[in-house]
Amino acid sequence: MLKSFRRFLAIQVGAGLTLAAVGFMPAHAADADVVATVNGMEITEGDLAIASAEYGAQFGNLPDPQRRAALLSALIEIRLLASEAEEKGLAEGEAFEKRLAFLRNQALHTAFIEKIVNDAVTEEDVRASYDKQIADAPAVNEVRARHILVKTKEEAEAIIKQLEEGGNFEEIAKEKSTDGAAANGGDLGYFASGQMVPEFEKAAFAINPGEFSKEPVETQFGFHVIKVEDKRAKQPPAFDAVKDRVRSLLVRERYVEQVSALRDTAEVDVKDPALKEFIDAAEKQQEEAASGAEAAGEGEETKSE
Repeated sequence: MLKSFRRFLAIQVGAGLTLAAVGFMPAHAADADVVATVNGMEITEGDLAIASAEYGAQFGNLPDPQRRAALLSALIEIRLLASEAEEKGLAEGEAFEKRLAFLRNQALHTAFIEKIVNDAVTEEDVRASYDKQIADAPAVNEVRARHILVKTKEEAEAIIKQLEEGGNFEEIAKEKSTDGAAANGGDLGYFASGQMVPEFEKAAFAINPGEFSKEPVETQFGFHVIKVEDKRAKQPPAFDAVKDRVRSLLVRERYVEQVSALRDTAEVDVKDPALKEFIDAAEKQQEEAASGAEAAGEGEETKSE
C-alpha cells in the first residue's frame, strides 16, 4: 500500500509539474527571459516556472500578477539565504551532501516521469483506450420516472383512482407527495438498475412509458405511485468529459510497467528483517489487488457523469 501511494503521488507530481510549468508562463515569455537579479544572479521565467510547480499551490487563489510576485519574492529569499548559507559553510559536510543527493534523485525521478512516462502516452493512446472501454462496457438501460410517496396504502389507492379519472400526476405529486422530489412533480430523473430500492426499481422497469402503476408499490419509505416518462439505453460519457481521467489511468499503468521492469532486473536487498517482511507483505497485497483495482478503475472511466 505504501508503494502504491508513492507511485500515485509521483505520477501526480510529475503530471502537475508539467502542467504548471506550461500553464504558468505568459505566452510571450521564454525560459531565458530575466525577470530579476539578486546580487548579480539572474532569476528567469524558467526559474519562476519551476517555483510555480514547487510552491504554486500555496498561492493558488491569488490572481496571476500577485501570484507571480509572490513566487518571485520566494525566489529572491531563497537566493539570498542560499548565498548566506554558502558563505557560512553550510554547503559542506556529509549531511548536506546526502540531502543534495536525495534532492537530485528526486528531480531525476520527476524528470523520468515527465519524459519517459507522461510523454509516452499519446492522444491516440487515450482515444483507443476510451473506445475499447466503451465497446467492452455492457449495455445498460435507464428509466426516467416520477413518483408520489405517501404513508398508507389507502392514500396511494385514492391517488391511483384520481389519476384514472384524469388527474394530473405532477400536480398531485406537488400537493400530496411526502418525498423531496415533490416540488419537481415527483421527477426522479433517469436511473439504472441498482440505483433504487429493489421493490421500486422492479415496478418502475415493468411500467411502459407514459403509464403509471395500477397498484401501490410498498418500500421501506412508504407507498409509491410511479409514473414512467421514458426508457432508454444509457449513454456513455463524451470523450472530452473523461479523457483526462483515461489518460491518468494510462499514465499510472505506464509508470507501474516501468518500475516493475526495473525492479525485476535490480538487486534490492533490505537488511532489516522486520522492514523486509513488511515491504514484502505490502507488495504482495498490492499485486493481488492490482488487477481488480485496475478493472474497477477502467469501468469507472466510462460511467456517465
